[in-house]
Amino acid sequence: MHEVNPKETARSYAFEMWMKAPMPMVTLFKTLDVTRLWRISRRRGLKFNMLMCWCIGKAAGKINEFYMLPVGGKLIRYDTIAVNTIVANRAGEVSSCDIPFSNDLSRFNADYLRLTRRVAETCENHDIADSMVIGTSALVQNDIDGAVGMYSGIFNNPFLIWGSYRRRWFRTYLAVSFQFHHTQMDGAHAARFLNLLQKEIDRL
Repeated sequence: MHEVNPKETARSYAFEMWMKAPMPMVTLFKTLDVTRLWRISRRRGLKFNMLMCWCIGKAAGKINEFYMLPVGGKLIRYDTIAVNTIVANRAGEVSSCDIPFSNDLSRFNADYLRLTRRVAETCENHDIADSMVIGTSALVQNDIDGAVGMYSGIFNNPFLIWGSYRRRWFRTYLAVSFQFHHTQMDGAHAARFLNLLQKEIDRL
């Protein structure tokens, strides 16, 4: 990762307009058809949340804006992406776990299982500082329509939240919210990401 001059990027105007805005975060909502994820999860014994995180990484990797993030008033370009998941730990609390993204599903799954198990047992967060991290929070015990994340002014990372999926006839649906910093991307980029996410789910 390295700092870049915003004026030499496509985010020059956005950096000038939104970097110091009191509330620079934007949230989009979308209902995804996750029927294929649900079926693969059941047939192959893979965790639904892991599959969802992998599809998020796949979709994000195809959009250049995901490789840049405003950090401490600077614009940082990253070479790699990671996907974060929240883990219930053995103390009855939650911990944070960053999973390095890999296009190889089996490798991502192995890392996901190994790292989330370690975090659950040690109650210590696993952070990856040199990757652009996409945050996720799965409230799987709750049926929600969406959520707007908190803007702390410290973490500007994009963030997805979802609850439990819904079964309708022979299809399975999942409502997700996607929060992002306007300096990092525009609404068009975010909407394209959500559309790509649906395509990655469909072709899994």
